Parts: sequence; structure tokens; C-alpha cells
Amino acid sequence: MADLLIIASTRRGKNYSLRFGSLMRPFMPLLLVALASIPAQVTANDDVERLLARTEAPAGVVFEIVEADEDALEDLLPRVQMAIEKIRARFPQTEFAVVSHGREEFALQSKYQVENAEIHQQVQSLVSDDVPVHVCETHAGWYGVSAEDFPEYVNVSPTGPGQISLYQELGYELIVVE
Repeated sequence: MADLLIIASTRRGKNYSLRFGSLMRPFMPLLLVALASIPAQVTANDDVERLLARTEAPAGVVFEIVEADEDALEDLLPRVQMAIEKIRARFPQTEFAVVSHGREEFALQSKYQVENAEIHQQVQSLVSDDVPVHVCETHAGWYGVSAEDFPEYVNVSPTGPGQISLYQELGYELIVVE
């Protein structure tokens, strides 16, 4: 049987090879079981399409955003707005909310209203369309940012996960935006 994996590299004119086939053979069944048990990642688009295919409207939808990139809202908020438009077209009575509780939430601080004007305008648009936008006070506090550092149109929740749980208790569907 051929080796399963060969890693080769060239360094300073020498060729190094490492063959894992014979080493890995006894562990392959365990590796395959482990890989099969990892759930497939579902994208927000898949969740939206699945929701749109239903016959009954959800009570509400809460969009969760948690990213390590402070600039992530620039790309993610337009996706949220498009998803809301699609869902509202199909189920007009559906309520919505957005919870941001990663580093991206820092773009929503008052001191960045000019620097991140487009993001702040998108949040204000959501809020004026009866979509509350929440950030996580606990996460912000870890970085020395307080509730007072966010503008009035941003709801500061004690915790992002707690806020999401409250919405889910009200029957809201969770869509993770990535």
C-alpha cells in the first residue's frame, strides 16, 4: 500500500522527506471517525435560505457577529441588511436584532463615528428600521471600554451571549454571521 502522506521540502539544496503512511495506518480509523464527527459549517446564507423555505414565520431573528477583526462590520453589516430585506419580504411581521460581541464592536465607539462613518450610518439605519444593535459590555470592559463610550443608538448589553439567549427565549432564531 502506498504511503498516505508525504511531506517534502528543499532547504539549502537538500531534499527532506517524511513519510507518514506507515506511522498513520494504525490511527486512520480514529482519524476518519474524528473528521466525520466535526459538524459542517453552516453559513449565514444557508441559514437564511432554510428560514425562507419554511411555511411559518419565525417570531424573530437575532444575528450574531463575533469576529477578531475590528473592521469586520464593514463587510458583515451589509450582509445582515440584505438578509433582513429577504426575510421581511417573505415574512413581514418578523422582528430582528443584531448582537456584536467580538473585536468588531469597538468600531461602534463614539470616538470612531467619523473614522467609521459608513458603519455608524448602517447601524443607525438598522436602528431606525426597528432593529436594535447590541454590543457586549463585558467584552468591551476587558479592553477598558465602558458603556458610555458607545453612542446612544447602540444598545450596550451586559453580555453578548446573554443577550442572544434572551432573544432565543422569546422565540428568535439565531443566525451567526461570518
